[in-house]
Amino acid sequence: MRILGIDYGDVRTGIAVSDESAFIATPLKTHKVKSMRETIDYVASVAKEYNVEKIVVGLPLNMDGSEGVRCQKTRAFGKVLQRVCGIEVLYVDERLTSAEAEEILKEGKVNLRKNKELVDSMAARLILQSYLDCK
Repeated sequence: MRILGIDYGDVRTGIAVSDESAFIATPLKTHKVKSMRETIDYVASVAKEYNVEKIVVGLPLNMDGSEGVRCQKTRAFGKVLQRVCGIEVLYVDERLTSAEAEEILKEGKVNLRKNKELVDSMAARLILQSYLDCK
């Protein structure tokens, strides 16, 4: 069973996919956002291409664990995505995944100024991997 991981953003959306055993997450290409609907259609096409059975979306909770405006947008995205795809959408805490992704990429000597999209795809991988590790 493959699972898709999503780091939804206003500018870019990172996407990752698990292997068939749902053990290892691999980042895919970051999607540049034009609109929420266009991003939903893109993610739905990726889900179909990889034959995923579940989608995990990172939920950007505040540091105190509360939900703000960004969480509302993310939940709205997930709700429509689930309706369009017909695939269960789950949410996982994504606090600090972008910072962790940046650290990983810096250690790999990646120039973050020139490769911002890599941060989003790596964050999606971290979101998905955290879900896979807990299931």
